Order: sequence, then structure tokens, then C-alpha cells
Amino acid sequence: MELALYDSEFGYYMRQDQPAEGSNPGGMEARIGWSGDFYTSSDVHPVLAQSLARQMRQLDDLLGRPDPFTLVEMGPGKGLLARDFLADCAAQGDSFWRRLRYVLIERSPAMRAAQRANLAYPLTPALSNRVSWLDGLDELETEAVTGAVLSNELLDAFPVHRVRVDDGRPREIVVDFQGGRFVERLEDPATPALSRHLELLGSLGITLTKGCTAEINLQALEWMKGVARILGRGLVVTIDYGHTARDLYGPDRPRGTLLCYHDQRLSEDPYTRVGLQDMTAHVDFTSLATVGEEAGLRVTGFTNQMSFLMGLGVDRLVEELEPGTAEFQGVIHLLRPDGMGRTFKILVQHKGMNTPVLDGLRFRPFFGSALGQASGQLSAVSVQLEAEN
Repeated sequence: MELALYDSEFGYYMRQDQPAEGSNPGGMEARIGWSGDFYTSSDVHPVLAQSLARQMRQLDDLLGRPDPFTLVEMGPGKGLLARDFLADCAAQGDSFWRRLRYVLIERSPAMRAAQRANLAYPLTPALSNRVSWLDGLDELETEAVTGAVLSNELLDAFPVHRVRVDDGRPREIVVDFQGGRFVERLEDPATPALSRHLELLGSLGITLTKGCTAEINLQALEWMKGVARILGRGLVVTIDYGHTARDLYGPDRPRGTLLCYHDQRLSEDPYTRVGLQDMTAHVDFTSLATVGEEAGLRVTGFTNQMSFLMGLGVDRLVEELEPGTAEFQGVIHLLRPDGMGRTFKILVQHKGMNTPVLDGLRFRPFFGSALGQASGQLSAVSVQLEAEN
């Protein structure tokens, strides 16, 4: 998965396609968007970015209006979320806009090209000293950030380990190349970290059942530790599709969640169109919260996209729009309970401040299970998320 997505020459997110005449550089616009292999919330409507801008202004007040207020976006895709966020802030022209510094962390040259293109107009004059790019979190000093660390549909594309219970014990699914094709075989876990993580799930009362396949995203856990390191005061906002561990590793998903996307069609075969299709796996938010807690990040709240947007006043926007218009349909698409509204979850964590009361967390969604937290030596504490009336 690492090679298929991030190989410097042939990886899906890294390769520099020759763009068609008149198209955006890097070819990413052809791969990501309504006419591409998949689309994101930012392709649908700017309301998510606008709502995040409102949430960040509230955080800014809670932090005492620091100068600068730094927002780090990790894996910013084509830069649409950054573009819409910055455009909303620029339109306000207030103190928050003057103090805002936006850092995009992106290692793909193709993605950077798309981001620069989307941010080039009409914001160029105002962005010269406000927006910057870094290759990774390691380029930031410890506790350097006062503000927030944001990611939207990042962790689902981190490479995962796949495990399957065989003869009563978990085995790792590894990839070999035989007879001119990729094949799978089972081996003992390749890294002790994988075995330790399975033990952690066991401490939370989660046991993989016989014959089932599951994904373990160890890289996401290391990423969370890195985020905790660079944040001094503020929030971590992680947006992605995923579940609590109990739901993710439950009997309803015996084949796991690894999926591939090409031309907006789903496939469960990662061994075709290698480097030419996206690969994703659903996020385990329980493990992210657990590792974050150990690294100093306290859980502020856990919600879904629909509830988050409703808390930040999206209903007022809907009332102002003409039903049936493209803009109206775009907002509704982000709110659908049977679609993006509940599929996408939002984990908010805080550090260096008292537990904040945030508008985006005003409504509690129904998940049907608990988000596990842990502190100390992996001792688990369940936090029950109540159903909305």
C-alpha cells in the first residue's frame, strides 16, 4: 500500500501525470473530484471549510487570541479546504485573519502543485506571508503550534497491516510475487508493534473472530504521537470515515474495510491498477484517542459530520438557499444521515487548555457504542456517547 500510493515515481499520489492542455498541473484534478476516481467533502461544497473557520475563531477566543494563531493542515489534498477556509477568513478581514498562519504539510510534488494552483487566485497578494508548506511534522519544533492541527480524509490512506485469525491466532497477510502476479500468504506478525496493538484491543474487550480479516493502522498511531508533540496549546481535529474499535472490528465487517477507488467504482482487489487507483481503509478512532491520551491529548468530543455542521449553524445556510439548486444539493449531500453526514466522523482533542466547550460538539450523535479512552499503562475507560432525542 505504501508503494502503490507513495512510491516517488509510480505512486498514486506522487506521480506527475502529463496534464492535458488547459488542465491544472500535476494531473490531480483529473484523479480527485466529481469526474475523478473519488471526491471529498471539499469537492462538494465549501461549507465544511466555512464551518471550520467559525470553529477556529471560537478556539482563538478561548486561547486568548494568540499571535500568531497557527493552523496546520496535514495532507491537504488539492488545497480546496485551505482555499475555502482562507477565503472565508479573508472576507472577514478581522484580527483573526491578520494573526492567522496556515501551514500545509504535504510530501507529494503532484499534490503541492495542485494546492498552489488552487490557492493562487484570488488570494495570492494576501497569502505571501500567511501560507507555507512543509514536508512533515518533524520539521516543526516541539510544542511550536498554538492553534490547531487539522486533517480531512488523511488517515484512511495511510498504509495498513492486514491480519486474519487462523488456527485461533492472528496472522499477518503479507504480499508476495509469484508467477507474474501478486499473491497473499499468512505469516506471523512482521513487527512486535502489531502484536502489542492486538493486545491493546484485547484490553478494550475486542477480540477478532475466527476467519475474519481486519486492518491495523500503526502509522496513524505514530502520526498521532507526532501531532501531540508539536501542539503546545489548542486542538487536534481529525475528520475521516471510520468507527469506534468495537464497531470496526465487529462481526459486521468480517472482510475488513480495505477498498480501492478507480473512476468512482469500488474494488476490493488491491493488486490491479497498482499505482493507478486509490486505496483506503476505515479509521479506528478508539485507538487514535487511546494513543493521543497517552501523548497528552485529552478527548474533547467525538461526533459526526452532520452533527458538527449543525452545531456550527449550517441549518441557517440551508434556509437561505433555494431548494433544488446545485448549492442547496451540495450542502444536503454533506448532511445526509445515510451518506457523508454520518459516515464521516470528527475526533476533537485538546492540549494545554481546560476542556473547551465548542459549538461543533453541541449535538451528540448516535453511534451505538462507546469511544474508548485510555491513560497510563493502557487502562481503558469507556465514554458512552448518548443518542440524540
